[in-house]
Amino acid sequence: MSIFGKIMGAIFGTHAEAATPAPADAAGGAAAPASGGVAPAGSVDVAAILDKAVADKKEKLEWRTSIVDLMKALDIDSSLSARKELAKDLKYSGDTNDSATMNMWLHKQMMAQLAANGGKLPPDMKH
Repeated sequence: MSIFGKIMGAIFGTHAEAATPAPADAAGGAAAPASGGVAPAGSVDVAAILDKAVADKKEKLEWRTSIVDLMKALDIDSSLSARKELAKDLKYSGDTNDSATMNMWLHKQMMAQLAANGGKLPPDMKH
């Protein structure tokens, strides 16, 4: 399963395992849920799920701003190679050796993908 699929599955449950990223619009945000993507009956409170995952870890993880911390909170490999795989899943066109820029892009795209697939994000996180 792709890194993207693992993240979606961890947040939306096993129904998300076959999720594929929604195509990005010209502004870089997710346009619409992808075919085969997640279409939950109701919206999923992403913050509640991730806040609980962080609390269970008993360490300070800033999932709201860090793709690495988001992945750690969900027990998903957050190594550079895993993040490069996620970048490939999400069709990142930048330099994957510029990890700071890539990480910021990955976080923004992941939030857009969660929202496009039925995730409810806090108002301050909508990109």
